[in-house]
Amino acid sequence: MKQLLLVAAFVLAASTANAQYLTGTGSNPSTHSSSGYTRSNGTYVAPYVATNPNGTQRDNFGTSGNVNPYSGQTGHRTPRY
Repeated sequence: MKQLLLVAAFVLAASTANAQYLTGTGSNPSTHSSSGYTRSNGTYVAPYVATNPNGTQRDNFGTSGNVNPYSGQTGHRTPRY
């Protein structure tokens, strides 16, 4: 009986972790801001807030299932890694 409960708990934990990768994990709380700047072609880029790099795209503001708390926009991009 103990083994069955242990296996059930493990399967539930694994499926919950896997679901996060399909629907987004929630946005990364570590952020940085960028000052506005002008590109070499003359286009102005307004200041913005972005998540800090951390080796995954699954917790970025623009990834599907995540929401940018600063702009309220829902992410729509599929992560490449």
